[in-house]
Amino acid sequence: MSQGNLLVTPKRVVFEGGKRSEELNIANTGKDSATYVISFIQIRMKEDGTVEQIQKPDEGQNFADKYLRFFPRRVTLAPNEAQTVKVQFVNSGELMEGEYRSHMYFRAVPNEKPLGESEPGRDTSISVKLVPIFGISLPVIIRHGESTAKLTVSDLKFKMDDNTQPALYFTFNRTGNMSVYGNVTVEYIAPNGKTTNVGMIKGLAVYTPNALRRFKVMLDKKSYLDYHTGKFHLVYSDESPKQAKLAEQDLVLN
Repeated sequence: MSQGNLLVTPKRVVFEGGKRSEELNIANTGKDSATYVISFIQIRMKEDGTVEQIQKPDEGQNFADKYLRFFPRRVTLAPNEAQTVKVQFVNSGELMEGEYRSHMYFRAVPNEKPLGESEPGRDTSISVKLVPIFGISLPVIIRHGESTAKLTVSDLKFKMDDNTQPALYFTFNRTGNMSVYGNVTVEYIAPNGKTTNVGMIKGLAVYTPNALRRFKVMLDKKSYLDYHTGKFHLVYSDESPKQAKLAEQDLVLN
């Protein structure tokens, strides 16, 4: 996961099954030194996948930050320098069964000149300067107890966006006490049975307490693919090495 000149791995932290700590690697990929301040924020995911910051949990949502600690909280990195940030799961005895989620937020601190300092030969009259602030967030999830999460796919529709880009629209329907996350793959199966991989989205999540997430996958535009006959086969699988299927659905074209 990267934004601006900041690169953070892994893209998600999950504490479950006795796991108590995780190390994140943050790297400055820019040409100048940079300082980043790290904190926790709370996020709500909407049905279209966009997010917004919140202060109070929605019904069925639990924040994780009171059960976590991390260090350091402020990092200064030279160009192409990296450092680890350690995250620890604490106070586990206070947890009720279910899932808890907060987001670690890495915010770049803009370089500022000391007061009274100006660039040589520059007009010192009053001016306004807009400085962009870059940041990136990643979910930190605690899962306690048995998961009852289930997922189905519905509302598959094929459309030509702007009359040129083929796309497959669909809805994820989540139930249970925990989030789901994984990868989407779409295959086109021709009438003669030939199968072609035509679309993929990695790291697609449906967070608690959301029951729905609407999405679309852009499809391959190869000229020999006839999207008027045959069918699409959509599979949503987890991120484990075995890529276990979480849900699948077909859409017949005619």
